[in-house]
Amino acid sequence: MKKLNVPLGERAYDILIEGGLLGRAGEHCRAVLPRAKKLAVVTDSNVGPLYAARLEESLRAAGFAVAVFTVPAGESSKNIHMLGRLYEDFMAFGLTRTDAVVALGGGVVGDLAGFAAATILRGVDFVQIPTTLLAQVDSSVGGKVAIDLEAGKNLAGAFWQPRLVLMDPDVLDTLTDRIFCDGMAEVLKYGCIRDAAFFDALVSYGGRPGVMAHIEEVLATCCAIKADVVAADERDTGERMILNFGHTFGHAYEKAYHYETYSHGQAVGAGMVMAARVGGAFGLPPAEEAERIRAAVALYDLPTEIPCAVEDYAAAIGLDKKGAGDEITVILLERIGQVRPLRLDKTRVLHLLEGKAY
Repeated sequence: MKKLNVPLGERAYDILIEGGLLGRAGEHCRAVLPRAKKLAVVTDSNVGPLYAARLEESLRAAGFAVAVFTVPAGESSKNIHMLGRLYEDFMAFGLTRTDAVVALGGGVVGDLAGFAAATILRGVDFVQIPTTLLAQVDSSVGGKVAIDLEAGKNLAGAFWQPRLVLMDPDVLDTLTDRIFCDGMAEVLKYGCIRDAAFFDALVSYGGRPGVMAHIEEVLATCCAIKADVVAADERDTGERMILNFGHTFGHAYEKAYHYETYSHGQAVGAGMVMAARVGGAFGLPPAEEAERIRAAVALYDLPTEIPCAVEDYAAAIGLDKKGAGDEITVILLERIGQVRPLRLDKTRVLHLLEGKAY
């Protein structure tokens, strides 16, 4: 088993990574939730039929009373109406402040269940059991929980750290290639911002089989980078912004297509390529490094370009949480493995994009 710690004082927690861990979730949850009697498991209509019964059996064996609540799969469930439904379900189950919520699923489930846990009864403990590659390397670690509003993604949320994150790489076997490659966008991001040797290794793996042959090491490397950044900036006011490399433009692509045509990973992949192109105006990164990023994104079957009008970029930049007033922090790279946040006027960013937008 690989074990990492996110060092946040009294909010510190462990990340456990091991094949078959889902079947032993009960003992690990009991270790961090000694007073809990009831666990509300939130999953979705894709993941639930595959894994909920195995998890429930393990949790019951550890002495928990368990109720499983299933939401429709997809981003459309991450809304205020589904949040309200979970509140009522939790109360009908008899959840108390010493009980906990367990998120079993991808990023949508983790965000929704985590925000419900952060706000029900003014906050109860929760455990993340991510079942997609993207959720394992990104959204399950760091304590960002949220729902979407009509105005945009993740605009209502909180910082609420889990008590434990359990990652079972075996669950990745049931992912489609498209969903697996979605996660590879975030995996590549970690190499881009912090670890050039890791980036090189990912390129050398050549695709999904090569990554899966090294999956525990891949997960541990990504989570170690994120844990280090989160520990330095838990509430996203400074260094944590570097985790959003590719996301400013990626969010524009998602919003422009109403969160239907391109997945988050696809949008981030194209967003990283665009960030490298925009950075070219400042020599960040050098042209040959920008091409290596483009080639790596393409290697994992992610789009390197997504048509997007300047108006859609403007809407996303206006809502971006890295913005303040007329300026926005754009995350660029000095080179692969070394990040450079750059504070720019929003109008200038749009001007740089204008020649590249469709």
